[in-house]
Amino acid sequence: MRIVAFMILALAGSAAWAQDYVEGVHYQRLPVPVATADSAKVEVVEVFSYACNHCNEFDPLLELWRHAQAEGVHFRRLPANFNNPVYTTLARAFFTAEALGVLDAVHTPIFSGIHDRGIDLSRTELLAALFEEMADVAPDDFTGVFNSFGIGQRTQQARAQGLAYGVRGVPSMIVDGKYRVDATMVRGFGEMLAVVDYLVGLQATAKGVDVIPLEAASADQ
Repeated sequence: MRIVAFMILALAGSAAWAQDYVEGVHYQRLPVPVATADSAKVEVVEVFSYACNHCNEFDPLLELWRHAQAEGVHFRRLPANFNNPVYTTLARAFFTAEALGVLDAVHTPIFSGIHDRGIDLSRTELLAALFEEMADVAPDDFTGVFNSFGIGQRTQQARAQGLAYGVRGVPSMIVDGKYRVDATMVRGFGEMLAVVDYLVGLQATAKGVDVIPLEAASADQ
């Protein structure tokens, strides 16, 4: 809890630097824009991997940020697939969880299993055991979906999307298919999300989309 509280303070403090955010310094414009899932909203994509320690550290703060967003912001995660066997396996695990409707139940436990419990979740039998423990998914059901053609196709598509975004490391954030914010470009995760907020504001203004959370709107009245 103390770590999360510290990150929240960092996020609040970084908002004061918004006027200093510069293209090519704090964020990059993609050479070729990538289509978003819903053009009526501002899309924010986190490219991540369960194998990534920094992604594990970032996730609690990202969850707080995600739940604070207005309906005008569409958030989704994209598992990185750098043709690394471990990343590929964990990307398949993410899409398997989505297909089975248990992502909320297993998302944090996968991170925790790898980084806190030291479980080698690149082994599919251990992944199956985690899905059974956390989401009551029978191992045969897990294996059938995990090894399916559809999951393999989605995993390859994730690699193609990551290449289109120009992602070379994780975590990375993509705003509305136009901008990329890399962890190497900012002073911590708090500033990373503050830059994302800044870019969301730019795109919301351009689209005429309301991205002010209801709680913040009520506080201003």
